[in-house]
Amino acid sequence: MSAIPATRRLTPGRSPVALITHEVRHNVRSFRRDRQARFFTVALPVLFLVIFCALFGNGTVRVPGGTIKESTYYVPGLVGLGLIQASFASLVVSVVAQRESGILKRRRATPVRAWVLIAGRALTAVGIAAVMAVILILIGWLAYGASLPGRTIPAIAVTIAVGAASFCALAYALSSVINSADSAQPMVQFVLLPLYFISGVFVASAQIPQWLLDVANVFPVRHLQEALLEAFNPHTVGAGFAWTDLLVLAIWGVAGLAIAVWHFGWQPKAR
Repeated sequence: MSAIPATRRLTPGRSPVALITHEVRHNVRSFRRDRQARFFTVALPVLFLVIFCALFGNGTVRVPGGTIKESTYYVPGLVGLGLIQASFASLVVSVVAQRESGILKRRRATPVRAWVLIAGRALTAVGIAAVMAVILILIGWLAYGASLPGRTIPAIAVTIAVGAASFCALAYALSSVINSADSAQPMVQFVLLPLYFISGVFVASAQIPQWLLDVANVFPVRHLQEALLEAFNPHTVGAGFAWTDLLVLAIWGVAGLAIAVWHFGWQPKAR
């Protein structure tokens, strides 16, 4: 019996779970083969944690409710950085590159629905971000004594899921307005680097002027940072859910999804 072609195996008659699972496996394999994506998503946040603790020591920093070790402060911010790299930065670059090379056009012609591709990518980002969170928590705990309240673990999981889904939607929105693969990486860095600094990822919020924090509060990076810090903060009372920040993240995600649905194209733009 001849083998069934891949496009027939992935017909719409298959269950959505099976289709999305297949897409997630494909994305994970692609991620494992991409050295640049692995470095910026996995190695870079760990490297930043080591550098920050080496440069600034492991003293204390002021947060709502009291003070915490600097390592405890940096862990949630760098978890957010890894999440954004996986669900936004790497996705923008790969989507634009695949679109301009014609890969998206060919995949669009298969029976696999567009929402399956997007859902699979979002779940992949959630998984990578979860792995990054575990790695950074372990390194912060073993090497620097960073603490994590056990009661807030569900809040961390929900924040990672909402953040990854929202930034995935924003990635598709941004990729829809980038015209060439060469400009994707510079555009991503232009958007993200200033937000990392003013949102409290690289610098403690207590050291940032209030007017810069007010600017950062408009954008989702700040709210992801605040939601993760709320869950990691040992002074947090309750389950650690930062509902206001999660709501803002979700609103950004819905807005990104609306732009992507309206403006996203599968055809190369540079031709």
